[in-house]
Amino acid sequence: MASHVQFLKMNGLGNAFIVIDARKTMPQLGADAVRSLANAQTGPGCDQFITLEASPAGADVFMRIHNADGGEVEACGNATRCIGRLLLAETGKTVVSVETVVGVLTAYRGDSQDMVMVDMGVPKFGWQDIPLSEPFEDTRAIELQVGPIDAPILHSPSVVNVGNPHAIFWVKNDVESYGLEANGPMLENHMIFPDRANISLAQVHNSKELTLKVWERGVGLTRACGTAACAAAVAAHRNRFTERKVLVHLPGGDLTIEWREADEHILMTGSTELEYVGDISLDDLTWRKLPDQDRVG
Repeated sequence: MASHVQFLKMNGLGNAFIVIDARKTMPQLGADAVRSLANAQTGPGCDQFITLEASPAGADVFMRIHNADGGEVEACGNATRCIGRLLLAETGKTVVSVETVVGVLTAYRGDSQDMVMVDMGVPKFGWQDIPLSEPFEDTRAIELQVGPIDAPILHSPSVVNVGNPHAIFWVKNDVESYGLEANGPMLENHMIFPDRANISLAQVHNSKELTLKVWERGVGLTRACGTAACAAAVAAHRNRFTERKVLVHLPGGDLTIEWREADEHILMTGSTELEYVGDISLDDLTWRKLPDQDRVG
């Protein structure tokens, strides 16, 4: 008889996740399996593959994150909100803790079941912390451009680490006008970013609102990226473009980001969705959606 594991298909503003609860039994799924399951042609499809494990630090859960390319990454804000939703329902608490490889994050119950706020911690701005391959004294704008020297298409991004590295290019026109789908792969893998980087285009509308388009490291264009929204909001305030609390518009929906002055923590609030429960054969990676009566737990 084939060995099977159940999964949840979830999303935060269209940022899609496969979630497996491995707190009791750890399924053996390597990078090849993750790539196959993340591919919508061969699996349920997702941007990130999430494994829930027992927390060594004593948090409510440890969240392990793999991108669609099979590589493990440090942080994912939208996934944290989705896992926060599951834990809030599972425990009945109003506040839960989620450990990641870069620390413990806190999730709070929102005004409705689908709304979750996550404390994403304190951003880092030092060039070594992002990291960059060479020193920059001021990371509000570094020397990097795309296009002709005298008329670059994109230039002078802000860089910040919010659990993972981000570069934000500020644009005056519609974010769809700058060819991020073409420039994203090159910028993600630019030599200035030794760990690669998430690349965003940000258009500031006013002191409380901006629009973001994201090329996510190891994923590609994404409908939403929570850490990118956090990075852009923080960088916008550092550059005096916006206030500390902003509404960030993404293709999949909106996130409210507040960079709290009292302790420099970033608070991210937005909606989540549980799409369905499914089942994966560990023998051949075939999968199926489960009807409600077949769900376990």
